[in-house]
Amino acid sequence: MNTISQILAVTALNIRNLRERVASSVVAIVGVAGVVTVFVAVLSIAEGFRATLASTGSPATAIVMRGGTDTEMNSILQRDDTRVVADGPQVQSASAELFVIVDVPKRTTGTAANVPLRGVQPGAFDVRGNLRIVEGRRFEPGRNEVIVGRAAANQFAGLDMGATLRWGESEWRVVGIFETDGSASESEIWCDASVLQPAYRRGDSFQSVYVRLSSADAFPAFKDALTTDPRLNVRVEREQEYFADQSVMIHALITQLGVIIAGLMGIGAVFGALNTMYSAVAARTREIATLRALGFGGTPIVISVLIESIVLSVVGGLIGGVLAYVGFNGYQTATMNWQSFSQVAFRFAVTPSLLGQGMFYATLMGAIGGLLPAVRAVRLPIVNALREL
Repeated sequence: MNTISQILAVTALNIRNLRERVASSVVAIVGVAGVVTVFVAVLSIAEGFRATLASTGSPATAIVMRGGTDTEMNSILQRDDTRVVADGPQVQSASAELFVIVDVPKRTTGTAANVPLRGVQPGAFDVRGNLRIVEGRRFEPGRNEVIVGRAAANQFAGLDMGATLRWGESEWRVVGIFETDGSASESEIWCDASVLQPAYRRGDSFQSVYVRLSSADAFPAFKDALTTDPRLNVRVEREQEYFADQSVMIHALITQLGVIIAGLMGIGAVFGALNTMYSAVAARTREIATLRALGFGGTPIVISVLIESIVLSVVGGLIGGVLAYVGFNGYQTATMNWQSFSQVAFRFAVTPSLLGQGMFYATLMGAIGGLLPAVRAVRLPIVNALREL
C-alpha cells in the first residue's frame, strides 16, 4: 500500500503542475490527435467499403455464375442454363442478369468512372425485396429506360431524373431513382436485360442468375441440385458471401496503407512525447531528487512520469477520435472495386471498434514516449540533482 500511496501522491503532483508546461503539453497532445485522426479516418474508408458490400443481399438469396469464375464480369450463361436455374428447388423468384461497365463522369472531378449497368428481368424486384423507388418509376420492359441507385446518382454526373445518355448502341432515359438500404446495388444502374443484350451485342447470353429461395435453410439443397446437374457447369454462392468476398482485397490494401501512414506519423508523435516528458523531467530535477531524499522509491516516480505521458496522449487520442468522427463518419465517396473493375459508392464508417483502436494507439504512443524520460528521472543522482538550479 505504501508504494501505491507514493504513486498516487507523485502522480497527483505531476498532474497539478501540467499548467506550468502548457506549451510543450499542447504540442504532444496535438501530435497524438493528428495521428489518431488520420489513423481512424483512413481505416474508416476500408470499414465503410466492407460494410457496404457486406450489407448487400439476404441469406435467402443466391447468385449463380458459370463454374470456375469468381465475378459476374467473367461469367457467361446461356438462356437454357438460366431456365434450369430458375426451375431449381425452393426457388420463389429468379432474374437472369447482364453486367456491363459504362463510362460516367464523377460529379466532383469530371473524370470518367466505371459504373455498373445491370440488365435485369422482372423477377429482380422480387429477388431484391429491399429495393424501393424513391423518385420517378420503374423502367418499362422493352424500352430504353433505366433506374439509378441513389448513391450512383449522388456521385456521378448526368444521372438525374429525365436525363438522356448514350451507352452501347442505344440511348437511355433515366426514369427513376432507387434505394436498397445503402447496399452495393445503390451504386448501379438498372435496365431491362432484353434491351441491354442487343445494345451490347450479347445475343441470348447472360452472366448470372439471382435467385430468391423460400428460406435461408433451402440454400444447401438448392446448391447441391445445381452443382450435380449434368446439364450445368455453375458456381452457386449466397449473395451476402459473394459481395463480402469482393471487399477483401481493397479492405486489406487500405488497412495496410493506413497502418503504414499512421506508423510513420506515430514515430513523430512519439518523439514529440519524448521531448515533452524530457522537458518535464528536466524542469523537476530538484523536485524529483527531493522526493527521493524523502524516501520515495524509484518505481512510483517512473510510474508517475509514464502516467503523465499517457494522460497527455489519451487526451490527444480523444480529440483525434472526435475530429475523425465529426469530419469523416458518413462522408460519401466512390472507389474502384478491383475485383469487378467497377465503381462502388460507399460511406466512411467511423465505428466504435476503430475509435477503440485509435485510443489504444494513442496510449501506446504515450507509454513509449514516457518510458525513457521516466527511467532518466529515477536514475538522477540525488546529491547532484539537489545542486542543480
